[in-house]
Amino acid sequence: MRKTARWGALPVGVGLLAALLAGCGEEESADAGQGGRIVMGMTDEVLSVDPASGYDPGSWLVFNNVFQSLLSFPKDGSTPQPEAAEECAFTDSRSQVFRCTLKDGLKFTSGTPLTSQDVKFSFERTLRINDPEGPAVMLSTIERIDTPDERTVVFHLDRPDATFPQKIASGAGSIVDSESYPADELRTDGKAVGSGVYRLDSYGEEEAVFSVNPDYDGPAEVQNSGMTMKFFRGDQAALKKALQNGEVDLAYRGLAMEDIADLEAAGGENGIEVVQGTGAEVHHLVFNMDHPVTGKKGVRQAVAYLLDRSTLVRDVYRRTAEPLYSIVPAGITGHNTAFFDAYGERPQPQKARAALRAEGITEKVELTLWGTPVRYGPAKIRELEEIAQQLNASGLFDADVKSVELEQYDKDIDAGKYGVYVKGWVPDYPDADNFTAPFFGKDNVLRNGYEAGRITSELLPRTAGIGDRAATVEDFEAVQDAVARDVPFLPVWQGKQYAVAHEDVSGLEWTLDASTVFRFWEIKKGTEG
Repeated sequence: MRKTARWGALPVGVGLLAALLAGCGEEESADAGQGGRIVMGMTDEVLSVDPASGYDPGSWLVFNNVFQSLLSFPKDGSTPQPEAAEECAFTDSRSQVFRCTLKDGLKFTSGTPLTSQDVKFSFERTLRINDPEGPAVMLSTIERIDTPDERTVVFHLDRPDATFPQKIASGAGSIVDSESYPADELRTDGKAVGSGVYRLDSYGEEEAVFSVNPDYDGPAEVQNSGMTMKFFRGDQAALKKALQNGEVDLAYRGLAMEDIADLEAAGGENGIEVVQGTGAEVHHLVFNMDHPVTGKKGVRQAVAYLLDRSTLVRDVYRRTAEPLYSIVPAGITGHNTAFFDAYGERPQPQKARAALRAEGITEKVELTLWGTPVRYGPAKIRELEEIAQQLNASGLFDADVKSVELEQYDKDIDAGKYGVYVKGWVPDYPDADNFTAPFFGKDNVLRNGYEAGRITSELLPRTAGIGDRAATVEDFEAVQDAVARDVPFLPVWQGKQYAVAHEDVSGLEWTLDASTVFRFWEIKKGTEG
């Protein structure tokens, strides 16, 4: 996902998937309005409340709570379950025809019925608008959508895509009211009409206010009477102060790593607790394969031999992240430790020197590491400075660090100006496909000029047609091993998910998992009754 770095069981075979989806989702939501209203603070911005545009953590937080998708990720697993749908399944052996039957009687907060035509409208609208900052890229396998009746939707895909259920269970699958949204342009009035657990009552520069949707029909059981999101727009110190002063009940996506570490070490003093969940956010150093310096494989390998991830996450991130030794993170089916196996855990200057000598390089390598604190926060620049120091300590590099504003950063990457730069990734769905496919081939998100060869011609297309995701492990391991050999980018660390809250707030453990769905409805404030 093009997000700030935004990234149980995994998908099963087609037959079992059909059985699961047909048999889930029968619970009705609890009475709306139980528990107190929750005030949450975050430093991420919500870039859009229109699902055809937003493709960032803040926007998807809104989508996942205001809109329904056909499927959704349950709080205790990563296999999609019915949400607006009564059942969904592939109807062919090639994972190219996906059929869903909607629940009867669904309606939007506008009062209009939710039908198959709204589903078709929503997906086709996202694809038609094709906003560069939107999730249309996730729906690129859709060839056409049929709606034989008001409750049936049939997706015909132009190629096998076994991860399609996961894609449409994400924010990219948000269903909008066809009577409330223009078909060919984005809605820009800051309003939203969905059928999800919550209604968006107001949205502005300072906050967004949500109330429980009394007409919601789905598996979520609501534990509060509403949510208010306060925006701190990158000001981590202000968010911390607001939490300590009781102006917000909880902080999500925004406290500085050192503050989280200090609060965690305090063990609940002052009535503030840190809740940790499974994370799949990953950060990479990306090498420009067409650059005169980093285009040389020996240079890239030398950096890989010298990177000390353990020291980095200890000194910069206070162990609120984990070293990452492959492009598929730990906890995702198919993960291996390709970079650990190839380059070791600790710096190996002699091997780095040998890699450079094989390229005919005998002088120090001048290298600039580029980043932007706007997208990744001030800790990212400290991280790059630590990496530069590690490289220079070997005597083989003369590395420095530069940062620019976000708009310039993206322009310069597109223009191929940087030899090394940072990219972070928060997954759209918890499958190895989402940590690999977006990074290779035409129009990939890294934009580093890597010719992926067998990865895009054979390995990834083959995994896309396999419904039993456990059977894809060998191919995904081959992808990871190829990346470790060529080093077009270098995995650095894997994030943990944190929320920090006052002690009277509960349920956060159900909002922090590899699906990256922050479930407002699971959060409760106060005691029973």
